[in-house]
Amino acid sequence: MEPSAARSSLVVAYAGEPGAFAEDAVRAYFGAAAPTLAVGSFRGVFEAVTGGGAAAGVVPIENLVNGTVRENYDLLLEFPLEIRGEVVVPVRLCLAALPGQRLEAIERVYSHVQALGQADGFLRRRPWTLLTTYNTAGAGKSIADRGERGAAAVLAPRAAALFGLEILADGIESVPDNRTRFVVVAVPGTTLPAPERAAVDPSSAARTTLVMGIRNEPGALLRALGVFAEHGLNLSKLESRPARDRPWEYVFWVDLDADATAPTTRAALVELAVATTSLRVLGTYPRGAGG
Repeated sequence: MEPSAARSSLVVAYAGEPGAFAEDAVRAYFGAAAPTLAVGSFRGVFEAVTGGGAAAGVVPIENLVNGTVRENYDLLLEFPLEIRGEVVVPVRLCLAALPGQRLEAIERVYSHVQALGQADGFLRRRPWTLLTTYNTAGAGKSIADRGERGAAAVLAPRAAALFGLEILADGIESVPDNRTRFVVVAVPGTTLPAPERAAVDPSSAARTTLVMGIRNEPGALLRALGVFAEHGLNLSKLESRPARDRPWEYVFWVDLDADATAPTTRAALVELAVATTSLRVLGTYPRGAGG
């Protein structure tokens, strides 16, 4: 049996526990019935997909409040996967604890660092000790498993209910319209089902994500950006990250409002390859609704 055929027809890997926002992303993109594989880290998602334990993986890439999830940018460079889709998930946060606990009795608050940042306005009101965990839902599960009193978790209301926790405060996110953009990754050539209709931008717009290396010399970035301008291509995002193989040099991540297979985009990529030291297209995919 070929390695690709050995993959599950649709097992989708995500980092966290049931009730995590990443699981919400899987359900929104692939449907509630999609089989899932919960792993303990973002790296674990990439390893599961690369190794054949899952047909696809879903990882957060950007939050409206806290910005880029930089670890996943680095993992996209490290692993030979491509981006096949995106889905935008609303972020509603609550503070939850064991049943019978009162807000005044809470001393410690656990959650992922991103969620703690997204509820910063609420959390600053009291002198709680803030402790980071690998996942929002995992924070709630740990409190429930240990029966830890005097502790609460910042997580989604659905996750709180799954672990039998009582909500002490709801809607604690600092930005009411907060949301997180997730990307779907897979081995090139893997057949995936079409996303749920509600997950995709109804305009059918495409997004292309690429990463490019720029020479460390005056005008190098301007020349690269000029290629996009000359071909009428809009950049919806541009961000630099350290080049891990070259000290004090950087690569630039670009989100294009374009399809990489379109003639204009193909021509631009040919020119861009000359103007950069490296160029990798990570995927062209349907833009997510709300993204």
